[in-house]
Order: sequence, then structure tokens, then C-alpha cells
Amino acid sequence: MSIELNQVSKKFGSFEALTSVNLTIADGEFVAILGPSGCGKTTLLRLLAGFEQPTSGEIHMNKVLVAKEGFILPPDKRRIGMVFQAFALWPHMNVREHVRFPIHHHHETPEAIRANEKERISKVLGMVGLSELGTRMPHELSGGQKQRVALARAIAAEPSILLMDEPLSSLDAMLRTDMRREIQSIHRQTRSAIVYVTHDQGEALAMADRIVVMKDGQIEQVGSPEEIYLWPQTEFVARFVSKANLIRGRWNDDRFTPDGTDGSLQWLGQHVASEFKAGGLYPVRPDQFKLDPASHQGIQGEVVNIQFQGKEFHYHIQVEQEQWEIVSSFRFRLHEEVSLNMKAE
Repeated sequence: MSIELNQVSKKFGSFEALTSVNLTIADGEFVAILGPSGCGKTTLLRLLAGFEQPTSGEIHMNKVLVAKEGFILPPDKRRIGMVFQAFALWPHMNVREHVRFPIHHHHETPEAIRANEKERISKVLGMVGLSELGTRMPHELSGGQKQRVALARAIAAEPSILLMDEPLSSLDAMLRTDMRREIQSIHRQTRSAIVYVTHDQGEALAMADRIVVMKDGQIEQVGSPEEIYLWPQTEFVARFVSKANLIRGRWNDDRFTPDGTDGSLQWLGQHVASEFKAGGLYPVRPDQFKLDPASHQGIQGEVVNIQFQGKEFHYHIQVEQEQWEIVSSFRFRLHEEVSLNMKAE
């Protein structure tokens, strides 16, 4: 199912949760909506689901109008599946009954699935690794198993689009990694379009075909995970996704000279966005810095905090009035003087 949002805005009283959002999602595409709390990403998802009506603008699915001011096509007529943050399982239903529910109650369930209900339930439970747990009740399941039930229920009626609202945020770190693989596997098997809301950059970068970064109800940048991470277009995207340090200095065409140096230190920046150049900034990710013992070559700083992360160290380096985050595989001591430079491309 293809989706198109044209100039979509949403107000709650005087508060504008979304402002003039334009977005196209292709059939079968995995799109992550990424941003901090309060940026409008869940409001956007609720508009796609049919739980909310836009204040202005239009939403089309497969070129059919499903929502505008004064009109909304209800959720049960949109052929969507929804996975909630808190699982939303019914305590009186076992696993098979959860999967059976949308097959019976969704108006858009294909007749072939209705006619072969038992086979469909068995197939879906196999896809999420719950074939042996069909008679279990929710209170008998672990957190990861409950999330698998929620996924199975969402895909049972073969939706054209799967909407996910921070579905892994209540799981521990190891389970989240396992469930990422499950969701990717389901996407490959079903080829349904997925719109995945998250505040976790790692989830978005790991799974999505495209990432939509939002801030204050507006879209900041849309692109592939590589484009978003490597070539941020705004200060917000640089800090929120890439965790970049914004270095101050002077631009001369595509060459950048950091402040506090004698002018001999220059970095190439042909891929740096114009917004940074206009503001005299250069975004440098923590892994782009090369950290050496103090010398006259490079930017001088002091180690003020160290976090050991197994294969690498995460440092906070004090450079004049600012602290920069740097990742290095080399060991430095607290309060040691160091020299910073960009790694060779």
C-alpha cells in the first residue's frame, strides 16, 4: 500500500502537534519515524491509523482519500495492522484467539484467509516462533513472547500496512535486539509497508529503508539510514542521530579551519550541508576524531571523563569552554592532555 500525506496538520486546541507534513511511503517500504518525545511522531501514526482526523491537509492510501478536515475513513476499513507499545493483549484470550480475532473482525480481511483460518493462524504463529504456545494465556508468557503475540495479531489479516508505536521500548536490551531481527524477518516475508515510530536511533538505523526525523511537529530530514547518519542536513539531526560535535571555525569554500588553531589545520567538507557552513560549524561524529597524546598538531584538549565500553573507550574532552564526545580504541588517563584531529577519509 502506498501512502501520501499532503500538507497535513493537526491541532489539539491551540497546540499544533503537526505542521504541514508532506510525506510519501512506497508500497512495501519500511519507514521509521524518529524523534524525541513530543515531536509529533505518535500523532502522525494515529492519523495513519484513523484514530485521529487531520485539522488540515489530506491523507491518501493507494491513491484513495482516507482523511481530511471533516472526513475520516475508520481504522477497520483501512486494512492496517497495529502494534502498540504496551502489547495490549486481552487477558481472557489465549495466543491462538488473539491471532484469530482480526481475521474475524477486520472488514478488509481477504476471503482466502477467512476460508483457511486455521492454516493462516498456524502459519502466522510459525512466523513469530510461537507454534508450540497457541493455548497459553497472556499471564503465562514472557515479555518477548507477548510482543510476538502482538506482532502475530497485527499481521494475521494480511494488512497492507503495519503501524508500530515504539513496540520494543518496554523490553530489555537483549530482547530488543532479538525482536529487531523478528520484525525484519516479518517484513521480508509479508512485504507489507511498515511505519515504525521510535525515539531510539539504533532501532531506526538498523531496520528502516528510510528514516523520517521529526522535531516540534515538523520533518527535519528524510533519507536512507546512511544519508541521515553520515550527511545530516540540520544541527538537530547531527546531534540527535549522529551524536555529532559541532565544531566552530571558519569556512573557505569547502575547507574548514577550526577555531583555536594557527590556521595550518584544515578539514575538507564538500559533503557538509550548507546550514553548517552558514553558521561556521563542522559536524564531527565521535568516531570521526583521531585522539593522540598532546602535540602541536591538532586541537588541544583534556580528558575529563572516561567510559569503558569493551572494545572502545568513550571520552569527554574539554576544549576551551566546550566538551566534545570522542570514541577511541586507545587508552588515555583522566586529566591527560590530548591532541584531536579528523581521521583520514
